[in-house]
Amino acid sequence: IMMLNLSLDSSFNEKSDSEKKRLLTTKILIRSFQDVRNNSVDMTKPLSPEDQVVQPMADASPTKWHLAHTTWFFETFILMPNLKSYKVFDENFVYLFNSYYEAVGKRHPRPSRGMLTRPSLQEVFSYRQYVDASMIELMTDSANVITKPILELINLGLAHEEQHQELMFMDILNVFSMSPIKPAYCRNGPVAVKALKNRSFYSFSGGVYEIGNPGTEGFSFDNEFPRHKTLIRPFKISSTLVTNREWLEFMNAGGYSTAKYWLSDGWAVVQEKNWQAPLYWEDCDGKWKTMTLRGLVPVAMDEPVLHISFYEATAYAAWAEKRLPTEAEWEHAMESSIDLFEQVFDSAWQWTSSSYSPHPGYICPEGAVGEYNAKFMSGQMVLKGGCLATVQNHSRSSYRNFFYPHQRWMFSGLRLAEDYTLDTSGDEAFRIEVIAGLTAPRKKLSPKWFYDAKGSDIFEDICSVPEYYPTRQELALFRNIVGDISSRIGQDSVLIELGSGASVKTRILLDAAPQIKVYKPIEISASALDFAAATIRQLYPNLTVDPVVGDFTNLKLTDFSSTTASPQVCFFPGSTIGNFPPDEAISLMIGVRKYLAASLTNSLFIVGVDLAKDKATLEAAYDDKQGVTAQFNKNILTRINRELGGTFDLDNFAHRVQYNRLEGRVEMHLECLVTHDVSVLDKKIHFVREETIHTECSYKHTIDGFSSLAVQAGWKVDQHWVSPAPCFAIFLLSPLL
Repeated sequence: IMMLNLSLDSSFNEKSDSEKKRLLTTKILIRSFQDVRNNSVDMTKPLSPEDQVVQPMADASPTKWHLAHTTWFFETFILMPNLKSYKVFDENFVYLFNSYYEAVGKRHPRPSRGMLTRPSLQEVFSYRQYVDASMIELMTDSANVITKPILELINLGLAHEEQHQELMFMDILNVFSMSPIKPAYCRNGPVAVKALKNRSFYSFSGGVYEIGNPGTEGFSFDNEFPRHKTLIRPFKISSTLVTNREWLEFMNAGGYSTAKYWLSDGWAVVQEKNWQAPLYWEDCDGKWKTMTLRGLVPVAMDEPVLHISFYEATAYAAWAEKRLPTEAEWEHAMESSIDLFEQVFDSAWQWTSSSYSPHPGYICPEGAVGEYNAKFMSGQMVLKGGCLATVQNHSRSSYRNFFYPHQRWMFSGLRLAEDYTLDTSGDEAFRIEVIAGLTAPRKKLSPKWFYDAKGSDIFEDICSVPEYYPTRQELALFRNIVGDISSRIGQDSVLIELGSGASVKTRILLDAAPQIKVYKPIEISASALDFAAATIRQLYPNLTVDPVVGDFTNLKLTDFSSTTASPQVCFFPGSTIGNFPPDEAISLMIGVRKYLAASLTNSLFIVGVDLAKDKATLEAAYDDKQGVTAQFNKNILTRINRELGGTFDLDNFAHRVQYNRLEGRVEMHLECLVTHDVSVLDKKIHFVREETIHTECSYKHTIDGFSSLAVQAGWKVDQHWVSPAPCFAIFLLSPLL
């Protein structure tokens, strides 16, 4: 009550509980009603009366018509049937402002709404005030019982008006785009949001999943129901929307003039309309500008592309060798892993490849309101998400927007998807190792599976927390010694990095050693590798970048076959060697030596090694107060849910860290908090309370201890450097011959 600033009379406390509940519900309902209705009026403040009567095309409607139609909805469906004292404001309005409800009667033709100079704008505002007053009377008079059906109609009317508020923005922009002076609706009007991170494609396993609204919270439209099961095949979907910069590349590559990218109907429209760019783009003396609610402005290259049709979206996807997601794929991805994605509800409606049709088991509401959605379930395509003009309470994964495939005056964009085949070596290994690890007597998961795109992002955050010293200490040390290391690197060398290499340390080495001609990162996560390779290519245009998707713990000769005759430098920073028990660390170093054999005499191996230290420092480094490492640890469960159809509830597991002094290692575990079952790939896995999944070991070495491991693997220590406390070491190894 205090939050809503609702006033209740002094007798409120004397009323019965049921009466108190009724009064509170009424107050909240009235506040919601007034807020929505006032928002529509506020939207007209930047507009002149003339702005509000123009209709530039048949799809759009004048602002005045929107204001009247949303009022007509309350009058027709709520007041006339339920408020006995209500008198219709104007009998003509039933005809003028009916949109498409056949059950209500005849209506003024949609393409001619701009011809309605009467009623005047002022009369429409009077109409709104009259209906609003009657609605308040209906909701406050104790003689009127607000039944559940009436309440549902009121909520539908409010959601309906909020939809029209978005339409008002769309139609105002269309009106102003026709003006030669290109007026701005508002100089600080809403804009699309730029992505904060580079694009990744996240993988989702196939299976039978539920989509549709569960009906557990708040208002939803009838077309979102019922929730139902659907088969989804494995797929990948982009974390961000396609940008204007990327769209311009499509245009410059002949996208609008190349028939092979287009659906037949789309190609016909392109030729008929002579489309050359998205709606509202204008070539101004060789520079692209676009009409926005802020006026005509230069195209912001890093913002999402807007105002594209379904036909254009599918053509771009074909050109990019991707596709549009299905409605079910989009909804499943956002419902299960929303934190992986950007620009979901705040920038552009996202086209899907799904036609707008009823969900299985859909029941059309009775009466005229049954025409709200059901009659449009043919010939249109589904868009998901939300846009810069969408009200926040319409932002949900089950929301279904729909437009005809040629339309583009709405704020529409696209998010790419692609098929995902589970039988690739990395995916198959992940599946096999996860099932084997979770069904073992002592459950475990390999830390190499931490590093999908999301895990890699979280690890970058870990490197910034105060407690995690290894990155900070290694980086400072590496800056001081990179000149010494560079002097040992031969001409035309190949730099092989075990792990994706967009890190600062990689760039420091490349800057210090311009004699490196080829860079070959090996990384198990394709998305992380793509980002790393793209970053390095952009920064070092003269460097050959040859990324390899693979598990560097299982090196194959083909990983190096193209460059084995050149001097080679293997780069393994970050103390990742500590993730391997001593015998496995020896095996890894033997493997590296074996596959550098063709140029072994000129080969080097640079390794970062964390050194043993006190228990408190070590445990704090892996259990930071901000909980970033805990998030990193739990992300492996999120990945299993996403890619293998897992049912892990992350709240049922806790991040645990301990220093095992006997083994000389820090251990990370996920401790089960409640006894329960989890399903992975349809296999039931039983957990008991306090049982753990062992996810990582980080061995801490001494100088002599690691030197001994290197010798056993066929390497000698040419030089090593140690940072100030907390101590970290970098070793430069060369092969024992």
